[in-house]
Amino acid sequence: MMRSLIDSRKLAGLILKNALDAKEQHRKLELVQRWLSLDNNVKGQIKAFLLKTLASPVPDARSTASQVIAKIAGIELPQRQWPELIGSLLSNIHQLPVHVKQATLETLGYLCEEVSPDVVEQDHVNKILTAVVQGMNASEGNNDVRLAATRALYNALGFAQANFSNDMERDYIMRVVCESTLSPEVKIRQASFECLVSISSTYYEKLAPYIQDIFNITAKAVREDEEPVALQAIEFWSSICDEEIDILEEYGGDFTGDSEIPCFYFIKQALPALVPMLLETLLKQEEDQDQDEGAWNIAMAGGTCLGLVARTVGDDIVQLVMPFIEENITKPDWRQREAATYAFGSILEGPSPDKLTPLVNVALNFMLTALTKDPNNHVKDTTAWTLGRIFEFLHGSTVDTPIITQANCQQIVTVLLQSMKDVANVAEKACGALYFLAQGYEEVSPSSPLTPYFQEIVQALLTVTHREDAGESRLRTAAYETLNEVVRCSTDETAPMVLQLVPVIMMELHNTLEGQKLSSDEREKQGELQGLLCGCLQVIIQKLGSSEPTKYVFMQYADQIMGLFLRVFACRSATVHEEAMLAIGALAYATGPDFAKYMPEFYKYLEMGLQNFEEYQVCAVTVGVVGDICRALEDKTLPYCDGIMTQLLKDLSSNQLHRSVKPPIFSSFGDIALAIGENFEKYLMYAMPMLQSAAELSAQTADADDEMTEYTNSLRNGILEAYSGILQGFKNSPKTQLLIPYAPHILQFLDSMYMEKDMDDVVMKTAIGVLGDLADTLGSNAGSLIQQSLSSKDFLNECLSSDDHMIKESAEWAKLAISRAISV
Repeated sequence: MMRSLIDSRKLAGLILKNALDAKEQHRKLELVQRWLSLDNNVKGQIKAFLLKTLASPVPDARSTASQVIAKIAGIELPQRQWPELIGSLLSNIHQLPVHVKQATLETLGYLCEEVSPDVVEQDHVNKILTAVVQGMNASEGNNDVRLAATRALYNALGFAQANFSNDMERDYIMRVVCESTLSPEVKIRQASFECLVSISSTYYEKLAPYIQDIFNITAKAVREDEEPVALQAIEFWSSICDEEIDILEEYGGDFTGDSEIPCFYFIKQALPALVPMLLETLLKQEEDQDQDEGAWNIAMAGGTCLGLVARTVGDDIVQLVMPFIEENITKPDWRQREAATYAFGSILEGPSPDKLTPLVNVALNFMLTALTKDPNNHVKDTTAWTLGRIFEFLHGSTVDTPIITQANCQQIVTVLLQSMKDVANVAEKACGALYFLAQGYEEVSPSSPLTPYFQEIVQALLTVTHREDAGESRLRTAAYETLNEVVRCSTDETAPMVLQLVPVIMMELHNTLEGQKLSSDEREKQGELQGLLCGCLQVIIQKLGSSEPTKYVFMQYADQIMGLFLRVFACRSATVHEEAMLAIGALAYATGPDFAKYMPEFYKYLEMGLQNFEEYQVCAVTVGVVGDICRALEDKTLPYCDGIMTQLLKDLSSNQLHRSVKPPIFSSFGDIALAIGENFEKYLMYAMPMLQSAAELSAQTADADDEMTEYTNSLRNGILEAYSGILQGFKNSPKTQLLIPYAPHILQFLDSMYMEKDMDDVVMKTAIGVLGDLADTLGSNAGSLIQQSLSSKDFLNECLSSDDHMIKESAEWAKLAISRAISV
């Protein structure tokens, strides 16, 4: 009986927790409102019961109560409700029985995770940190309490800004964390290193006094401790690399007064000790790590960190790693050969081509031989990966001394194609290497060094997609991705061979549609394969559609291809296939006005895609295809515009739509207006207010984080593209005067963005274009408004003197249009 009672209590707790939280934003807001509108007495009873449950003898009940208390705090504290919570949790934490103390600390940890730092006053933060750090102390006899305290500190670090600015408090916290990394209990050691990793990114600029001690404890953990602990110790240095790479990229290495955080060059200083420590980890491989998709172990973490170190310090790493490579690359033990190869592959991004090219020239031959002849699969897997890295970073139009020449190109292709017949994980890496080999020749014309092998490469890749084991190690996906890249980077010479590929891929797609009754697992695999094949056709359509002669020959297949795409949609009842949608966009672009004949059948799937809120990527892709269709059909789009506009307006006014789909929807208003011109008149009364309210929202960007600023700029760009398309669509039409009432608002929007000073280059170019469009379409009606506007003149001058030639060009055109409008 007791067991079922415990289960039902745990269930009640989980139901409560899920009733207060949801994944989707709009659902979450509803739940928050529902909780807040509950009767206060009821809420009071629930909260009292939860606090009482923290003392329950049943661990699961305590744990669930902790989570639910934190969820409620996440709702109530920002509303200035439940002010007594933190005080009551902390009131007598050190007199409590052990299990209650542990549950209370766990609750404080969850609370810090749920609540944002600005709703907890500093006095409470100090008390939480004191309780947590005391709970971590070696004097605390109970390990469950110490573990709960250490995990709570991890969540509380974001609250500790003021405490980390105070030397004494910071010293104390750092001492306790470093001491905890030596605890006899492995979970406490792991949690302590997790705290150090978090501190390394949150408080990078405060680390200098501790870095030597931290190096000593991380080095000891990496060499001697259990894997979960060692992994976090390596992660500390990876995290420091990430910080320094960001700082050095942002300020280009020269620190003026305005850089917020200076670079302390911790990695550079630690190099002589850090690199040998990381090289040792490379020898701790696991037997089957290549077969296991999600594998992560000390050797992989060490190699990843070594790669970050190379990106942080550049050339300095090379002489520290080369002796290890030279010593181990020919050893009889596979672990030594693999580690040496992995070390080499890891340092190829960061150091300068001048430093690496001579080494690569020596190593290349060795690697090609190893890939065909080494008896060990691990070594071959890593060798193929390293070749891919060589081609990715040291081969291409930007590199002065080519490492691939007439002399070795044939050998490279032969070895990679041979290697594509190897076991799945090696073949997958060989496909990856070929991908970067092809990509490096993207800029080459009229003839590419790969042209003589084109037929052979394509054939080999198609053979790979049919292997029995192509489902393993992402092999089939890699083969199609590589095939797409080979086609995308091919030159006119090979166009006839790309044309021959069309019926082959069409046949493959046709075969996936002849399916019998499939299990859900098989249906998922079939969907993936259809996605890969549609993706392949999309690349081929773009390639062949880009020049007139090949486009003309390709058109003989257009009807059949469109037929296949429609069948792909038909077999996926509700969800529209994203890749098929993208491929149709490419087809519309290539076929132009002739695409109109497919619209009657295709339209229902277009509408389905626009209605697909749940899979917002599908919705976004479909919105993009609306633009492709408008550009292809121009005024032949008109019969479908009512339906499309209705759906787009519905999308915009829904609170369920993911915000990332809004900018492309606004852009597509512009595409539609450009396509149908003055016929857009009947949508103005719906579209313009939507654009105006979005414009007002996007103008207020005070204290936004980077992600928000990026989103704001993409939103502004979408709005501006809409205005631009609408203004250009009405140009030279008698109905132009319908737009005059909207002109002041558009100018106000441009003013407010100029004043905010946070436009990126893309927005700037579109914005100055819209200023020109206003003058160009509305003539003298806009001229006087532009002259009166606050910042148009300054904005124009700023754009005219821009370094970005695209912005400059738009500005020159706008200047011309404005001077014409003013002189009328």
